[in-house]
Parts: sequence; structure tokens; C-alpha cells
Amino acid sequence: MTFSRRDLMAAGAALTASPALAATKGPFQPNWESLAAGYKVPDWFRDAKLGIWAHWGPQCVPEFGDWYGRQMYMQGNRVYEHHLKTYGHPADFGFMQFIPRWKAQNWDPDALMKKYVAAGAKYFMSMANHHDNLDMFDSRHHAWNTTRIGPKRDIVGTWAKVARAHGLKFAVSNHSAHAWHWWQTAYGYDAEGPRKGQRYDAFQLTKAGGKGQWWQGLDPQALYTGRNMVIPDGIDSIKAANAWHDKHDGEWIETPPPNNPAFVRNWLLRQNDLADRYKPDMVYFDNFTLPLGWAGLEATAHYYNNAVQRLGRTDVVVTGKKLSPLQRRGIVEDIERGFSDRLRDEPWQTDTCIGEWHYSRPLYERNGYKSGRDVIQRLLDVVSKNGCLMVSIPLRGDGTIDDKEEKILADMASWIAVNGEAIYATRPWRIFGEGPTKLVEGMMNEGGAKPFEATDIRFTTKAGALYALPMAWPEGSLTIESLASGRAPGEVRRVALLGGADPLPFRREASGLVVDLPSRRPAFTPALKIEGPGLV
Repeated sequence: MTFSRRDLMAAGAALTASPALAATKGPFQPNWESLAAGYKVPDWFRDAKLGIWAHWGPQCVPEFGDWYGRQMYMQGNRVYEHHLKTYGHPADFGFMQFIPRWKAQNWDPDALMKKYVAAGAKYFMSMANHHDNLDMFDSRHHAWNTTRIGPKRDIVGTWAKVARAHGLKFAVSNHSAHAWHWWQTAYGYDAEGPRKGQRYDAFQLTKAGGKGQWWQGLDPQALYTGRNMVIPDGIDSIKAANAWHDKHDGEWIETPPPNNPAFVRNWLLRQNDLADRYKPDMVYFDNFTLPLGWAGLEATAHYYNNAVQRLGRTDVVVTGKKLSPLQRRGIVEDIERGFSDRLRDEPWQTDTCIGEWHYSRPLYERNGYKSGRDVIQRLLDVVSKNGCLMVSIPLRGDGTIDDKEEKILADMASWIAVNGEAIYATRPWRIFGEGPTKLVEGMMNEGGAKPFEATDIRFTTKAGALYALPMAWPEGSLTIESLASGRAPGEVRRVALLGGADPLPFRREASGLVVDLPSRRPAFTPALKIEGPGLV
């Protein structure tokens, strides 16, 4: 049986109205009006500005990039072809066989956290589970977790302890609400070739079949989520098979599975267990708005109420994507791999990665990472618009980062050591900045953005000072048009270069504030501190 988008939406609406939705104890109720009325973004988040994310799990073992688990079951896909050549046919070697190969044998979280702190991170996020549905923590409600299999360690708990020992706020990301449709490719089959029509491993495996295996006692259907919308027999071309998956389970579906309410109940138990046991300062939901209708609202209200009981206030953050104005008052909006084109009233976050979300050896080999300078430029743009940047540094399956990632972190650290004053605990100015590079609002569009120029300048403020942050060193003097005489209020009395010893010569003209920069460059982009009455 297959389901249309309309069927899914109707089912989601029905579950949202379910009498099983019980009011949670505390000031927050599981509805947007209650969340918006009672929530205030904590100052720690507004001050932190930069987070680092370990988007790490068994999909990092093959070192072949993101969504490996889904795409390895799509005949004709480059991931499928790599998997077939490297590991064998997905009917014989399915995704779950990567889990015992994920040993994390060289993982040194303390050494990594020292590098993250030096690079400027004020909060750290551990992935708690991905769409592959493996919990990276000591889950009471999901036997497929890393304390039992794979590394046989509490990944989230270890990260939490280490991050907090280094003075960082601790966050978790939950992606598992999508597992019920994301995994349906694992129930498929080759549409062409010598094994045409033979179903992949998820269709075949049962709990009873695990006797004597490494997964004895576990039910593979609890990992792969069951046959929620399985491709029918008889499709006889790769193109048609992939078109079927794109139409039926390839959408970014946020509604609950129509015929699997147990999945939703279990998701809520797992999320509340994660929040209650590890008490994260932030929960990142990889969802448009909140996951799974009523369940996401219930989880958020539960998390906020527990924070109030523990801390006396909602000193925590929940993120979601593509929010309405009402929703932006109840949780923090996240823009994945994209931009804001304006200074926003509410604090927000963008998350991006220096490469692919899961570690990719081909990307490393072709020098495809963002540079440290790229990351800092994004930080300047985001902070000037009242946001925070969270950047992922992918780990290999063994728990290490590569030499090019080491250099990116070192380059970030060198810039932060000089210019961090202009970033942390700052607030936006009257405008976010100036310059010729126009960014397009939206998600997943960073690849099409033009490079920033020296005349692209961003502004922040702190303690009465205005900071001007060009995206690159200009040739000769720097002209800040937004501070032209007669254009901006206030008086400029002093201009200094962070990392420099002496005040800089300047003049305020009709074209802008013209600053003569020194030949010495203490960091790969400059930061100017501008002081005077009435500027801020």
C-alpha cells in the first residue's frame, strides 16, 4: 500500500488532535501559543555566537559522505555503486553491518575539545541519532544504541562530560523523526541486473534470525522502522524505482507515519529520556517546525518545563527550521547551509559543515573543505544579523579528524585569538553591514553564493563600542560608507585595529569613514574597534 502527500497530512492532523495528547506539568503546554508566550532566548546563547558539532555515527565508517545509509539501497546511485564494489550487495551487506565496524577506537574527546575551544567554540553539539535511527546514548527505550553495539560507549554522555569540563554549553541533535520514511529504500530491491527483484536486507531480517549473530536479541525492524511505505514488486527500471522512492518517501515528511503510531510514541519516549538524563542546554531538531506533530510540541514543552524546575527559568534552546512568526517566539529558528538576508529581531542560528555532514574521503582528496577563512566570514555575517553559527567538523569512523581539518581549526583559532572581542557577547548595530555581495535568504543555498569582498563589512557592538569587520583586507585604506559624515549619528573619536598597538589615522568624509590601515596584519581579516559618543 502506498500513501499520497494528502494521506500523510491528514494522518498527521488526526494524530495532532489525538486525546493521547496530555497536558504536560508546568507553565508550558504543548501548543505554539503557550511556547511563544512563555519563552525567552537565554543570554548564554546570544553571547556564545559559535558552536562546533560532531555529526558522527556509523555512516562515517565507509567515509563516503552523507546519507550513505539511504543511498546505498538506491540502484544507480553513486553510493550504491561504491557499496556494491567495496562491501557487496545490499541484500547481503546491509547498513546495520556497519554498526559493529564503528569502533571509535582512536576517539580522544578531551583532545578534540581542546581544539574546539581554541577555535572559538562556546557550545558543543553531539549528534544523538541520525535518520539511521541508532541512538548514540544509553537509551532506555531503544535497544539499538551505542552502549550495546558499535563502540559500546555512551557517546552523548561522554561528549557532555568533556564539553562541560571545558566550560562549554552542551547541545544534542535529534534527527530520528525522519527514520520511518528515510529507511524505506532498505526494503527495496534492484530493478535491473542479475539480482533483480531480490529484496534488500531490511525486508528479510527478523529478531529470530539474529541467533548466534552479533545482533542477537535485537530486532532489525526496530532499527529500520518497519514497512511503512514499501516499494511494490514489479518495477523493472532503475529510473522508475528511484522515481517511486522520490515521490513516496523522498520528501522531507514531517507528519507521523499513518499506520505506525508506535513509532511516534517511541520517538517521544526516546527524546524525553535524552533530555531528562543528559540535561542538554540545546536540542536541535532536524525538522521543519517541530517533529511529528503533537509529539514535537509535547517534547518541547516537557524540556522547557524541566528547565524551569531545575533552573528557575527557560535557560535552554530548541531549534527548528522554516518557522512562522509565532513559532519564532517559541523556539529558535535554524537555517541549514543557508543565509539570512537581513538583521533579524529574534536570535537565530545557521548550521553548516566544512564538508559533507558525514565524513567523506573523496571530498578530502579533492580539497573540497571550506577554509578557516570561509568559516570566519560566515561567522561575521551571521553574528552581525543577530545569529549564532554552528559548524560541523566531521569525524572519521575511528573518532579522529584529518590533517586538513586540523588546519581549519588552527586557522580559526588564530583569528579568534586576535579578534574574539568583536564577536562574543556582542549585539547587532543599527544595520548588519554594507557591501556589494548580496545574499539570498533561505536554506541549502550556500553553494551558489559569491565570494565576499573587502568592501563587504559587518558590524557588531559591545560596551559602547562599534566593531567594523571587513571580510578581507582592503588594498590601501578602508572606507566605511555607513559612517559617512551626515549619514550616521555620533562622533568618531578613536579607531583601533584589534591586535594592533596604536590608534589608527582616520577621517570622516562625505564618502565614509576612511581609515588608514597598517601594513602589519595580525589576522587574515581585520577587525576595527570604533569609539565615540552616540555611535551605538
